[in-house]
Amino acid sequence: MKLTKEQIMRYKKHISLPGIGMEGQLKIKKARVLVVGAGGLGSPLCLYLAGAGVGHLACVDFDQVEIHNLHRQVAHTERTIGMPKVYSLQKQLMQLNSDIVFVPIQQRVSASNIHELIHDYDIVIDGCDNFNTRYIVNDACASEQKPLVYGSVLNYEVQMALFNHEGSKDLRAIFPEPPHPDDVPSCDLNGVLATTPGILALMMAQETLKVLLGLPVLHNQWLIMDTLSWECTKISF
Repeated sequence: MKLTKEQIMRYKKHISLPGIGMEGQLKIKKARVLVVGAGGLGSPLCLYLAGAGVGHLACVDFDQVEIHNLHRQVAHTERTIGMPKVYSLQKQLMQLNSDIVFVPIQQRVSASNIHELIHDYDIVIDGCDNFNTRYIVNDACASEQKPLVYGSVLNYEVQMALFNHEGSKDLRAIFPEPPHPDDVPSCDLNGVLATTPGILALMMAQETLKVLLGLPVLHNQWLIMDTLSWECTKISF
């Protein structure tokens, strides 16, 4: 596999960067990445991974675009309200980079389909918004030793970790069991500033690209950042 002349022009800012070059851009082109969720995290994540040239990108989500999504789920538009999110996302990604393969998967993630969903991908990104799905994705990735980029938003705080990468641990090493649903704050009830999920999505996209490129990444570390104070903490686990 080689880069075409058009790809060299498109990604020249990558190619000229130490740590990437032609070889690194080819790694990105060869990559197969699955994003779980096409919402506040998944939609900007996919935009940046497509822009970066991830050759085979997929997103799984069962939901449809609603007007209250638009303030933060920036891949969707007023014209795609009512459309399944994965197809709304596909419209945007193909306008951004028609050179990649994007697979929209309109399904609800469950214990019965998760292994089939992740099987063909090099790395999985958790952009979902509920703990039941998070643990289903985590456990499947742990059992198959698939690198998993994990992120969550709580009010103005973002949290991120990388699991199952070069022998690193998984979510249950930090939280052995999911919290009771009644103890989990609801995004619908608590709200979220439009930019906060976008900040985390870019952090998760950055970590994903670093994994693909073999650059330094989080290893058994839980990263917490307060976007009000910009204070950042790393907790080893």
